Amino acid sequence: MKTLKSSTRKPARTATRKTRAATRSSAPKASATRAANAKGKGTSPQRVRAILGKLDEAYPKATCALEHDNPFQLLISTILSAQCTDERVNQVTKTLYAKYPTPKDFAYADPRELEQDIRPTGFFRSKTKSILGSSKKVVEEFHGEVPRSMEQLLTLPGVARKTANVVLGTAFGIASGIVVDTHVIRLAGRLDLSRNTDPKKIEQDLMQVIPQEKWILFSHQLIWHGRKICQARKPRCAECNLERLCYSKDKTV
Repeated sequence: MKTLKSSTRKPARTATRKTRAATRSSAPKASATRAANAKGKGTSPQRVRAILGKLDEAYPKATCALEHDNPFQLLISTILSAQCTDERVNQVTKTLYAKYPTPKDFAYADPRELEQDIRPTGFFRSKTKSILGSSKKVVEEFHGEVPRSMEQLLTLPGVARKTANVVLGTAFGIASGIVVDTHVIRLAGRLDLSRNTDPKKIEQDLMQVIPQEKWILFSHQLIWHGRKICQARKPRCAECNLERLCYSKDKTV
């Protein structure tokens, strides 16, 4: 009987060792799979090239819709564009930039008066604080010039990566990242380029699959496409030149 018990236990120990080894070897694969799923399955180089090609066909000269004459005005307009349409911002800034023509004019403006000037853009109190804070820092620390680096721009009150990417890309032609607004978030998901929901993670996913020389134009192209065709509630898939490349559950055709 002892011999039988001994022979019965050995396979059990062997099986346990094999199970542990298999678990250890599969752990990295499982982690890699989760990472791949987060990025989306539609990120093969061939598919990404096809998407970029179609965007180039539809929007070869896409650019920022915010009207501005200089980098500082673009900075202010981008701050105002949070939770507001570019069209509304452009309406407001037509008179705003005539009233406050320089960074100093914004920096030392009367807060209550500025609040009323930008009220139509919404969230006017918090935007006023951001505009005053950013303007003062530009005047007092950057000699009246908008900084040209992501690190410095992120020190300005009310400026996060989205705003910094808009300013760097549009005003200075510096590709430090990809602008991720509501349109880009939606399209990145529908095109299966990212399965994340956090803007920072979506940006990182896109930066890994989109060539850096395309980052600036790609941002504008997705935003334009989101406004004109791939709208949130009723995407106009029948008019979309990306329709054959898209397998989103939101498709209307």
